[in-house]
This record gives sequence, structure tokens and C-alpha cells, in this order.
Amino acid sequence: MKATGRLLELAVWCSMCSQFECDPVMSDLLHSMMAISREAGAAILDIYGEDDFGIELKDDDSPLTRADLAAHQIIVSGLEKLAPDIPILSEESESIDYDTRRQWNRYFLVDPLDGTKEFINRNGEFTVNIALIDDGVPVLGVVFVPVKDVLYAGNQLDDPCAFLIVDGRTTVINSRAIDKNQALALVASRRHGGEATSSFIANLTPHFPDIETTNMGSSLKLCLVASGEADIYPRLAPTSEWDTASAQAVVEAAGGVVLDLSLKPLRYNTKADILNPHFLVLGDAGFEWSAIL
Repeated sequence: MKATGRLLELAVWCSMCSQFECDPVMSDLLHSMMAISREAGAAILDIYGEDDFGIELKDDDSPLTRADLAAHQIIVSGLEKLAPDIPILSEESESIDYDTRRQWNRYFLVDPLDGTKEFINRNGEFTVNIALIDDGVPVLGVVFVPVKDVLYAGNQLDDPCAFLIVDGRTTVINSRAIDKNQALALVASRRHGGEATSSFIANLTPHFPDIETTNMGSSLKLCLVASGEADIYPRLAPTSEWDTASAQAVVEAAGGVVLDLSLKPLRYNTKADILNPHFLVLGDAGFEWSAIL
């Protein structure tokens, strides 16, 4: 996307969002992150339409495609121009040692293509994730779904606000309150944590009339909680910090929480490795989860 096109797109978004009370706290930085995510998504879709994804295996045996690298290059280049003083940690960056990272109070955390296996399987459940971390907290987050042209964004600066853009229409989203007399909507990973998740669901079963389960890939699971389409997402399998940060910003800006299994908030850049603990995404932050869990 050319620079003039990006500026025009930002102007359109600003005009669409002006009707909402939360617009004054939707920063220029967040709008620019949105534009960069769309540009990366367009590059991903170009490769999605080709026969050869250029699949390689990384050291941990996870797949890497030309789309991951193309999105990475676009995002890093865009963020460096946007905010040259803010460091960037991307899944596809070269390793950055913790002695360096621990000095970062504010930085961008990026997963250029979250759900690479879903991309390879062509099921559309992959996203572009860009977050701004401030003192361990994801304060701005963008999750873009290229196949559907759907964008989630969250702003936790000042007055928190989360919103969704679909077909050019912007809607403020909020997580929903639990009603113990209705079915609990639970979203789970398509590929990970099957046995542990089944045990978790079994422990919830006595407390609700029914539990409706949906399986899905990538950070979309957190976004379903943010938008009130799901009540809970238990993640009982490994993830990395770039997998969750942007969607956590959306969830928390929408009124939900992302907690470890001790029910403490998930935080970032607090240790040498970038692995998250197992965690829970809860739409109703005021519900007495501790009594059930």
C-alpha cells in the first residue's frame, strides 16, 4: 500500500469511529498499527493464492512460510518508520537476549502470521497480530483476519475501548456477563491441549446447564471472548508471548481478563524465555471464577 493510500485509509477509519464515545482515546499510533496490519494481510493473501508457500521448518519444528516473512518485513519496516525509538520483537526476528529486552519498558510485540498451520491448511483461521507493551501490559492491540477482512483493536490507554471493523463498519465490542442459568460458551484450541481441556470442561459441567464448545485456531479464540461470542477460553498448552499480546489488549479493553492459572494477570517481558504459562481468557471479570475453578 502506498503512503498516500494509508493516510486516506486512516482518515476513513477516523471518520467512521467518530460516532463512538471511545474515539478520543483511540490514538494515532493505534490507527497506524491498524493500517500496517492490513498491509501485511494483503501480502499474506497474495501468497495464500499461490501453489507454493515456500514451507520450511524452524528449529522448534514449527512451519515457516514466505507469507510469515513477507508480513514480518512489512510490519517491522512500518513500525520502524512510525516510531523509530520503540524497539520491536517479532516472532520472525533474530533472537534478542534478555539482557537487552529487560531494558525495554515499552516495545512492539508482533506475530506477523499467527496460525501458520491454519494458513497452510487454507482454513482462513490465521491473523496478523501487533501489540504495544508498556511496563509488561499490552496497552494497544490489533488483530487482523486477512481472509475475512475483519479487524479487532483494543486501546487500554486512558478510557479502555475495543472495537471491530467488518465490511467498513466499526462497532464497539464488549465481553459479556455470565448467566449461570444459560449455557456457557467455551472456545478451545483446534490443535492443542485436548485432554487437559476435556478435563477442564468436565470440572465446569456441574456449574452450568450446558457447555457449548467451539474449536478454532490462532488468536481468534481470544477475540471471540472480547466480542461476547464466547465466555471463556482455557489455554492449557504452550504459547509464546507474541501469540497472545495483541488479542489480550483487545480482551481487556472490552472488559474481560487474561489470567494465569493462579488467577493473576498475564504479563510480558518478565523473564528470559518468551513462553506464556497456561492461562484463562474470561469475558466476565466480575464473575466468581475462583469459587468454580
